[in-house]
Amino acid sequence: MRLGRGIRISLWIFASVVLAFIYVPLVVVSVNSFNSDRTFGWPPPGFTTQWWSTALTAQGPRDALLTSVKAGLGATALALVLGTLLALALSRFDFFGKQSVSVLVVLPIALPGIVTGIALQSMIQNVLSPVFGIGAGLFTIIVGHATFCIVIVFNNVTARLRRMGASLEQASADLGARPLTTFRRVTFPLLRSALVAGGLLAFGLSFDEIVVTTFTAGPDSPTLPIWIFNNLFRPNQAPVVNVIAVLLVVLSLVPVWLAQRLGGTDAGGSRL
Repeated sequence: MRLGRGIRISLWIFASVVLAFIYVPLVVVSVNSFNSDRTFGWPPPGFTTQWWSTALTAQGPRDALLTSVKAGLGATALALVLGTLLALALSRFDFFGKQSVSVLVVLPIALPGIVTGIALQSMIQNVLSPVFGIGAGLFTIIVGHATFCIVIVFNNVTARLRRMGASLEQASADLGARPLTTFRRVTFPLLRSALVAGGLLAFGLSFDEIVVTTFTAGPDSPTLPIWIFNNLFRPNQAPVVNVIAVLLVVLSLVPVWLAQRLGGTDAGGSRL
């Protein structure tokens, strides 16, 4: 279908406005990370790398970054195991309540983050802390992030399983291979790129999550987004916050870009 010249121009203008609304603030933050004026006068009276050297040597952001990486890796590991098993169960087997389980798996990512956060905080305060002695901290952050990271892996693996079909697995079984051998030699190699893409997306989603983290993190275990939020309105920390925000955007883009590249691979053509 060919669009008229006026419609094409209108679409370009609309797309440009939307992209400008998203990316111009990021450009402003990036420029301000080099702004020599602590109050961020615009246009910048000069440029300096002072804030970058301060941010890279400050202990607070480094500890918060380490917590974010640990939480992201932990949530991604849980999501890969549970999301893959759920996808295999729901795609390859029929059982009573299958549709209900499918809805329950996807529900956490459809719920508002604040609802999930409040529910998790209630679980920590009323069950984990008094019964098991587990307070808010890195463990609860990982569990909280895993609730929605599982959905990312589940959707990726389910989509790949549907494209694969079950013929190769059935052929492997007909040739006498046990289920574990079939999974190791047939299913897993075909799922590999989908697992990597899902894992990268899950890590990126966990790394910059703030709403659920606010309710599950302890006072001594802030993640990098929480540290940015807590220091956003402190005048002495404002320049450093801009630097950390730029680094956070860059670090979040890497797994998303890799996941997009890997996600486009056909089921039978892994790039790994």
